[in-house]
Amino acid sequence: MKKKLALYLKLFSSTFYISAFTFGGGFVIIPLLKKKFVDELKWLHEEEMLDMTAIAQSSPGAIAVNASLIIGYRIAGVLGALATLIGTILPPLIIISIISFFYTAFRDNRIISALMKGMQSGVGAVITDVVLRMVTGIIRSRKIVSVLTMLAGFVATFFFDINVVIIILICGSIGAVSTILKERNRKGKA
Repeated sequence: MKKKLALYLKLFSSTFYISAFTFGGGFVIIPLLKKKFVDELKWLHEEEMLDMTAIAQSSPGAIAVNASLIIGYRIAGVLGALATLIGTILPPLIIISIISFFYTAFRDNRIISALMKGMQSGVGAVITDVVLRMVTGIIRSRKIVSVLTMLAGFVATFFFDINVVIIILICGSIGAVSTILKERNRKGKA
């Protein structure tokens, strides 16, 4: 029982800390979650993290909350998901409550405005880093279907301005069919 409690506390404190010091939205938190749960704690594999990120992104809601929920559930079941959920949503809730209380003072403060402009640049850099790492991981996997799906998704959104929901549904379908076919081939060879 003590081990489980320590695990839940570690999940909560890790996601609380990451969420408290992450500015800029969901994609910014992904590399920090990866660093913590894949690189440091070694509770997840990098490929699992990529899969969880894809699921979190395609699910309704905030990607940071979705990713934390999936990670918590994968590591420690329902209570793990609850621990990571609370750890992820509590810091923004506290920060937004404080900011809303002092909103008029923050709104007109030039230093706060300059600070926010600087954070935007940092957020852009972190998002670029996430995209490059994910692309590199997909290309290194040498899974032709994944690489082609990624390229087609990019072309569809960047050049043809196709709705992201449609792209996600099509890419998800391609991934599902590809996985089913691989499983059939694997079972057929066994």
